[in-house]
Amino acid sequence: MATTYNNLYLDARKQLKAAGVDAAQLEARELMCCAAEKTREQFYRDLPLYVSAEVEARMAGLLERRLAGEPVAYIIGEWEFYGLPLDISRDVLIPRMDTEVLAERAILLARAAGEGARVLDLCAGSGCVGLAVAANVPDCRVVLADYSEEALKICKQNVRRNDLNARVTCVQADARQAPSAVLWDFDVIVSNPPYIPSGDLPGLDVSVRDYEPMLALDGGTDGLDFYRDIASKWGAALRLGGSLMFEVGIGQAPDVELLMAQNGYEHIQTSRDTAGIWRVVEGTLEK
Repeated sequence: MATTYNNLYLDARKQLKAAGVDAAQLEARELMCCAAEKTREQFYRDLPLYVSAEVEARMAGLLERRLAGEPVAYIIGEWEFYGLPLDISRDVLIPRMDTEVLAERAILLARAAGEGARVLDLCAGSGCVGLAVAANVPDCRVVLADYSEEALKICKQNVRRNDLNARVTCVQADARQAPSAVLWDFDVIVSNPPYIPSGDLPGLDVSVRDYEPMLALDGGTDGLDFYRDIASKWGAALRLGGSLMFEVGIGQAPDVELLMAQNGYEHIQTSRDTAGIWRVVEGTLEK
C-alpha cells in the first residue's frame, strides 16, 4: 500500500523514540530529507504526497543504520553548527551544541581584537569553531590546523562550502609539538582537543566509541595530555595580550585553569555551557 512522506516520517520518529533517541523528531526529518534528496522546505511542502518505492527502501536502509547506533551526521554526511552547514565524515568529530559556547567566546575575543584579528583553531576537526568565527567576524583571518590529513580535507570542503576561502586557510600541525615558524602572531588560539581519559574510551556510548575517530577522543591517561602540551608550547604563537581558550570535559576545568596559570596565563576565566557544565577555560598571555 502506498504511503505518504508524512506517514513514513512519523513511523521513523516513532521507531527512533522507542530506541531512546532524544532528538527523534529532528533525526527522522534529516534522514527523510536525505532519503528523498529534498531540502527541509521541499520535505515539509511534500508531506501529503506519496513516496516512491525507491525512497521508501532508501529510508529503511538509513533507519536501520541509525538504529544500529551510527550517528545521523555520518549517515547523511553533513551537520549544522552555529548556523553553518558543514560536511562531516567519520574522520572528524560531529560538532556538538556544547561547543557553540567555545565558538561564542572566540567570536567575542576576535571582535575585541579589532580589524585584521588573527585566529587559530587548533585540533580543528571539521573546522566548525574557526569557521563560525570567520563567518561572524568579517574582518578577521582564521587558520584551521589539524594533525589528520583526512580532517584537513573536510576543513577545506567546509571552507569552500561556506565561501570563506578569502579569509580562512588550512594547515597541518601537531598540537603536541611546538608551533612551526609559520604559525605565529595570533590574537586568539581556540582549541577543542581530545580530552577523554584513555581508560574511559571503552565505556563510551556506542554511537561515539564505534563511529567517531579515536584520534580526536583520546586525551591520554588523565585526559589532559593535549592541555599540557598546548598550554606549555603554543604561547609562542600568540601576540602579547593574546588569548588561549579551550573546551574541556566535565570536571576538567579546575585542572586546566591550573595548567594555564602554571604556564603564565592571566585573567583566567571559565564559562558554562547550556547544561550548566563548566565548558570553556580561557586566559591571556601578558608577557
